[in-house]
Amino acid sequence: MNYDHLLIRYGEMSTKGRNRKEFVQKLSSNILGKVKEFPRIVIEKSRDRMFIKLNGEPPEPIIERLQSIFGIHSFSLAVKTKTEIEEIKAGALFALKALPYEGKTFKVSARRAYKNFELDTNGLNHAIGSHLLINTENLTVNVKQPDINVRVEVREDATYVTCKDIVGAGGLPVGTGGKGLLMLSGGIDSPVAGYLSMKRGIELQIVHFFSPPYTSERAKQKVIDLAEKLTEFGPKIQLHIVPFTAIQVAIQKQVPANYTMTSTRRFMLLIADRIREQEKGLAIITGESLGQVASQTLQSMLAINEVTTTPIIRPLITMDKTEIMEIAKRIDTLEISNRPYEDCCTIFTPSSPKTKPKKEKINFYESFFDIDEMVNDAVANTEKLIITGKKDKESSVFKDLF
Repeated sequence: MNYDHLLIRYGEMSTKGRNRKEFVQKLSSNILGKVKEFPRIVIEKSRDRMFIKLNGEPPEPIIERLQSIFGIHSFSLAVKTKTEIEEIKAGALFALKALPYEGKTFKVSARRAYKNFELDTNGLNHAIGSHLLINTENLTVNVKQPDINVRVEVREDATYVTCKDIVGAGGLPVGTGGKGLLMLSGGIDSPVAGYLSMKRGIELQIVHFFSPPYTSERAKQKVIDLAEKLTEFGPKIQLHIVPFTAIQVAIQKQVPANYTMTSTRRFMLLIADRIREQEKGLAIITGESLGQVASQTLQSMLAINEVTTTPIIRPLITMDKTEIMEIAKRIDTLEISNRPYEDCCTIFTPSSPKTKPKKEKINFYESFFDIDEMVNDAVANTEKLIITGKKDKESSVFKDLF
């Protein structure tokens, strides 16, 4: 007998109806993609739970990966027993004694998924709790705030005993919400927007606008590093690096200074939409937060959005900077975003950008451009990179499991 299984709880996925099977299959696929270097593990799927049999594989790195996979509400190291009361009692005692510390209080929380089992929930709690009290020392029952919660899930084919829940990333499995194109600047906001979009099941591709010699290779590397961070929460990501210098120079020459930001954003959106169409994406994602900068007023968004009918997802639209930075810290992108390498937007920011641009004016200023040719040229010369992520560093998570 051993802690040889991981029991995964779905959370929000449990509310799905006839398409739940698709969500479960995608979650299983995402898990396998993250633990492919552990070939002995076996995943067993059911409607309301998923089980990973370790088969001798080390639990520490697998647990580390599971914590960042969207679609998992919580999970636990588990002891598997036969669905027989004496086996269950023995498994519960083993699970309790195998903990790396001794608690003073405990409770038993039984869940009887197999309704034909000989004991009901109260009977299970009493039988297992009595067995633990008799066979341990200095332990008492506390049903409200126990040091140890011995959870027992009785199923027809097997029973699983756990003593500690590990919080998962929540959300929905990446890939169940379709494909979206994230406009990643290299600042603090857009990586957070990407993370929150992935949490709702969106599979990301990324577009970045690069303007050498005004922006450096170090700024480009910063974006690659941010994309790499986002792969920790999903599969590999395709990064599109768009050469944007010629368009920005043309805008600076033709468009009045207070309208250059509006025109720049419109061209970015046009190019992003063209790439999205090529990649069969369904939406464009931005890191805009209402009122944070001049291009993020409602009037500016109205003028910028005019160039496309594609849905624009703005996960941060109602957040303030403090809230966004807290998430950036949590997902470990803040330090990368704060590297002092400017992107093309900050390099060419006018001193007094228009906060309430008029659509008729920006259309007039841009009428002197051959917009299709400029967009086509930028898309044709876009560099494409596949970002697969780094191998995990040695983790200390196992010592904190209980």
